[in-house]
Amino acid sequence: MLALTAERLIAPSQEILRPLVLIEEGRIVEITSSDARLIPSRFRHVDLAGAVLAPGFVDMHIHGGGGHDVMEDSGSSLPVIETLLAQHGVTSYFPTTVTAPLDATLQTLDRLASAIEKAGSPESSGGLRARPCGIHLEGPFLSHARRGVHPPVDLLTPSPGLWERFWEASRGHIKVMTIAPELPGAEEVIAEATRRGVCVSLGHSDADFAAAERGIAAGARHATHTFNAMRALGHRDPGILGAVLTDSRVTADIIADGIHLDPAIVRLFLKMKGLEQSVLVTDATAATGMPNGRYHLGPFEVEVKDGRCMIGDALAGSVLTMDQAVRNVMVFADWSLSDAVRLATLNPAKAAGIDQQAGRLVPGALADMVVLTAAGEVRQTIIRGQMA
Repeated sequence: MLALTAERLIAPSQEILRPLVLIEEGRIVEITSSDARLIPSRFRHVDLAGAVLAPGFVDMHIHGGGGHDVMEDSGSSLPVIETLLAQHGVTSYFPTTVTAPLDATLQTLDRLASAIEKAGSPESSGGLRARPCGIHLEGPFLSHARRGVHPPVDLLTPSPGLWERFWEASRGHIKVMTIAPELPGAEEVIAEATRRGVCVSLGHSDADFAAAERGIAAGARHATHTFNAMRALGHRDPGILGAVLTDSRVTADIIADGIHLDPAIVRLFLKMKGLEQSVLVTDATAATGMPNGRYHLGPFEVEVKDGRCMIGDALAGSVLTMDQAVRNVMVFADWSLSDAVRLATLNPAKAAGIDQQAGRLVPGALADMVVLTAAGEVRQTIIRGQMA
């Protein structure tokens, strides 16, 4: 049993000064002000002097880190990635695939499903590690014109039969799927995935405005790394970006590393989608936390130099961490820590449908938290009430 006190708590829907957080059996049992509540004697008191408590970060889109990729057929890859994530404040994440040969994708979905099912408490996992909450299927239902670095030979036309094969291989653990809505069969697959509770996200798409709106009408409610791998916004041809930025039914994420988007575009995005519909993702690769060099992204190799992940002349993911993304929003858009934190906690948790278990600090929630400085630097991460 643990009692935490700090300078401030970001819930993030409210803030509490001088909070007292009581934790028992890995869950929050009470949040109040330390000015108004004595600490029960049975709780071990830890004073996080001068710190800000926030929910653990949630990353909806991540391919790897620490030299490892989530699609590796290795029992050691996910623990390394999850440890690195926790060091940067992430407590919940969605391992993300890239387009690969069909058999390789099905095998990856099976392995990731097993990892999700086996994810236990930090005590049994051998240290503080982020928890996989579901799979993000990025590809193969992507546009050839906006595929980015996804190999064209492995892109597939959406169909209920193919979707069923992915769903069965994942044992129902696909929670996010990126799809180009203009592809033949996309609307039917979007509707079926939505019916099963998947967050269908529009991305890697050359859709015009009408096709994007048809995808939204079919059930899509999110957009993947907005602006990147999308038809450009035109004043007479608004395209998919026009739909994503103006449709209030759609949440959307961005890679706020200063490389994928100019800071001015980050500000524009935040003005359009606002505090409640903007989400931060990293799109991080195996190169995250590593020196310059060559690393795997799914079945292919990327070269990393000076913070850029490249295959030839094309960007291929990032080396961004979520705490840096939060700080970048504070700098790029002059947002407060509280508002920037929401984009990495409650908003992605709601978009992915896990806000009952992550993304907020309320009684009954898992005690997954990040301890921050006022500038957004990570001091410590707490997972299910366990501290390093």
